[in-house]
Amino acid sequence: MPYFYFLQDNYYIIFVIIPLIASLIIQAKLKMTYRKYSSIDNSRRMTGFMAAQAVLGQHRISDVSIQGANGRLSDHFDPRDSTIRLSPEVYAGTSIAAISIACHEAGHAVQHKEGYTPIKLRNAILPVTNIGSSLSLPLILLGLFFSIEPFVLAGIIFFSFVVIFHLVTLPVEFNASKRAIEAIDSYNMLTDDEAKGAKKVLNAAALTYIAAFAVSLAQLLRLMLLFRGRRR
Repeated sequence: MPYFYFLQDNYYIIFVIIPLIASLIIQAKLKMTYRKYSSIDNSRRMTGFMAAQAVLGQHRISDVSIQGANGRLSDHFDPRDSTIRLSPEVYAGTSIAAISIACHEAGHAVQHKEGYTPIKLRNAILPVTNIGSSLSLPLILLGLFFSIEPFVLAGIIFFSFVVIFHLVTLPVEFNASKRAIEAIDSYNMLTDDEAKGAKKVLNAAALTYIAAFAVSLAQLLRLMLLFRGRRR
C-alpha cells in the first residue's frame, strides 16, 4: 500500500513541529544576543583579526592565515588551505561578538594542529554525510510513494549519518568555544564584564548546534517509527 499519508502521521507534531519551533526560538535568541554584543566595542579596541592572531601565536601556529570573507556570519576555518576566514564585521570589528567569534574560529585551527579526535572523526564521516544528506530524502520519498521498503530503509540509513555528524559536531564546537574563552582570559582581551558577554555569545551559538542535533535526531526517530509501523 502506498504511503500517501506520510506527512500526516501521528508522529509529525512530536518529532517535527515541536523541535522545529524550539530551533526557531534558539535561532532568535542567537540573533538577539549577537545583535546586542556586536554593538558593544571592547575597551581595548582589539579587532577580530588581532584576537585570532593572538590565539594562533599562543599555540605557536604559523602556517594558518587569517583572511577577510564576504557575507554576514560567514566566519569559518578551512582546513583544506589552513585559512581562517572572518566576515567583515568580525575581521575588522572591535565588538565583543567579533572577539568571541574570531577566537572560536582560531580554536578550530588549534584543534586541527593538535589532532583533536572529534574533529578528525567529523572530517572522516563528512563525505558519507554529504552523500546521505543528498540521497536520504529522495530515497525515502520514492520508497514511500511506490511502497519499496528497501528504498525507505536505505534512506533512513543514509540519514543516520547526518545525525551522527551533528552529534560529533557538538564536542567540536563546545571545545572551540572553551578554547576561545581560555584565550580571552589568558590574553586579557576583554574586561571581566565584557568576557561575560563573550560567553553569552558563544553559549547562544552552542545552543544552535544542540538544536540542529535534536531536530535531526527527532526526524530520524520519526522515520524509524514510520518504517516500523508500515511493516506491520
